[in-house]
Amino acid sequence: MTYPTHATDGQSVPHTRRTRPLPHVPFPQPAQVRAQAAAPGKPGRDRYLDLLRSLALVRVVCYHLFGWAWLTVLFPSMGVMFALAGSLMARSLNRPALGVIRGRIRRLLPPMWAFSVVVLALLLLGGWNPGKDPDSGGTWGWIGLVDYFFPVGAPSFPWHLGDKAGLLEDTWPAQAAGPLWYLRAYLWFVIASPLLLWAFRRVPWATLLAPLALTAVVGTGVVTIPGETGNAVTDFAVYGGCWVLGFAHHEGVLAKVPRYLAVSCSSIVMAFGLWWASGHLGPDGWDLNDIPLAQAAWSFGFVVILLQYAPSWRELPGRLAKWDKLITLSNNRAVTIYLWHNMLIMATVPVIDLAYDLPFMEDARWSGALDTTYMLWMFVLTWPLIGLAVLGAGWIEDLAARRSPRLWPDGAKKAKKPAG
Repeated sequence: MTYPTHATDGQSVPHTRRTRPLPHVPFPQPAQVRAQAAAPGKPGRDRYLDLLRSLALVRVVCYHLFGWAWLTVLFPSMGVMFALAGSLMARSLNRPALGVIRGRIRRLLPPMWAFSVVVLALLLLGGWNPGKDPDSGGTWGWIGLVDYFFPVGAPSFPWHLGDKAGLLEDTWPAQAAGPLWYLRAYLWFVIASPLLLWAFRRVPWATLLAPLALTAVVGTGVVTIPGETGNAVTDFAVYGGCWVLGFAHHEGVLAKVPRYLAVSCSSIVMAFGLWWASGHLGPDGWDLNDIPLAQAAWSFGFVVILLQYAPSWRELPGRLAKWDKLITLSNNRAVTIYLWHNMLIMATVPVIDLAYDLPFMEDARWSGALDTTYMLWMFVLTWPLIGLAVLGAGWIEDLAARRSPRLWPDGAKKAKKPAG
């Protein structure tokens, strides 16, 4: 049987499965939480934004595991993540721009290098020769490996490697390298941010809406830019509005817009996005990742509403407080989780397959039960594997940020040993 597999949060590739089912390898109440805004004090993390980032990461993992198209409508994770990054970037640009850009790149690259070394080692050991790759062979095939270490473009990888019936199905390289598109887009947003913020402070509404207009040109076929250059420009346009919305949130521009007006206009933009999607459904139906203009419009309106209703939490209120450690951990290891989650989803397959060798699995009822619950077991196993990745590679994020390495930075305070 052939199913679509999601290589990134916006790309899909066909592959053939084995006999067992495999994955499609992607609030609080407003009135109450707004009343619980933290009292003024020393600057700290905004826990509402931290909550949104954690939700976005969970949604990405679920999307890449289950491949449910409706998740892209329920919560447009990538738009939210770019908006949060844009807000933080605007705050940082109160300092000299060159130092800020250098610091952002320094934080991004070491975790990516660790991931890329593992992926490239597996690709080369699997028999891939970049110089003979049919898509980008010769000298350019080897030069393209630079993108694994400085993501100015899309890294090259084989679409098929190994045996369909092997330990991992033969499309695993696309799954493994898929998340790197986000780092490429993030890098270009970081580099462009000083200019974008300069433009936003002078012509805010034109700068805010320009990415939507650009998406209407490059994301609908009016103008076609071939190859990965076209993909990069389209990504920049689709999520550029969300990045600039982060500026608007930090600069207080959104707060000046009456809520009823912001919500009404956002609803119209979102409705347009869904209307456009209804007439341009892709191979996975309502998956907005396949419909750039719909993705841009829906994400833009969704983010406006999230930021319009944003409280300013220094602590998570009410029942959310019990999730404080996990939210802190996911924010401190966001890059690690995003980079490794696809490979870890695939790693659950050989682990679960071991169950078929148990003696009682010769009974068709037991093997059938495992078949029908296969993806549920994958979901259950993915999270402890992510925890192992956090332990094994997450500390690199601390080194990149010039902090002391921490194995499990969930914000828990260690008990002090009694003196003597």
